[in-house]
Amino acid sequence: MFLNEGDGVVFRGANGPWKTGDYEYHLGRDAAKKLLSLVLETYADNHDGPPKELFIHGQTYFNDEEWKAFEDAAPKETNVVGVRIRQTGGETKLFRDGDYPVLRGTAVMLDDRNAYLWTTGYVPQLDTYIGPETPNPLFITVLRSKGPMPELKSVLNDIMGLTKINYNSCDFNDGLPVTVRFEQMVGEVLTMGAAKGAEKQPFKFYI
Repeated sequence: MFLNEGDGVVFRGANGPWKTGDYEYHLGRDAAKKLLSLVLETYADNHDGPPKELFIHGQTYFNDEEWKAFEDAAPKETNVVGVRIRQTGGETKLFRDGDYPVLRGTAVMLDDRNAYLWTTGYVPQLDTYIGPETPNPLFITVLRSKGPMPELKSVLNDIMGLTKINYNSCDFNDGLPVTVRFEQMVGEVLTMGAAKGAEKQPFKFYI
């Protein structure tokens, strides 16, 4: 069971007076607790009980207030794990001999909580690389856990699997897990035209 909690705001689309800077956005205590409670209730209705583990994927860190709310909302038997998934911009590259770049699924584990993960790259089954340039990895950090920390390899395997279930796309795989991809898409819809007096955007931005 994966719950997506990310930056919360995507500054793209609306021609509004957005502030710029390196900001992080977090849920308040009540909102965090309400959100997780809703997810757990829905899961329990469909599976006759709470999950053993619940992974929260975000693109930012979890502050103490929202994390305490997540822990309070989860029942004793559910381990809540917070994972940060950050896109990199070319500061880390991995090269290999041959005509194609690094294999998709390659991971460089820096320690037991941090790793680089290449979710794009050469796919032997297709004998090609679907991409325009040397792929950039995601930087994965297991931030917090209510109970025992999960194995990093297991977390990376889950993220790889989630890059293949974006059913709104005809791609073989996505460079982002569906949790983060949908977060970005929802953020764009919510901010579209939110600025007062914003110009009406082309229809393509709403689909």
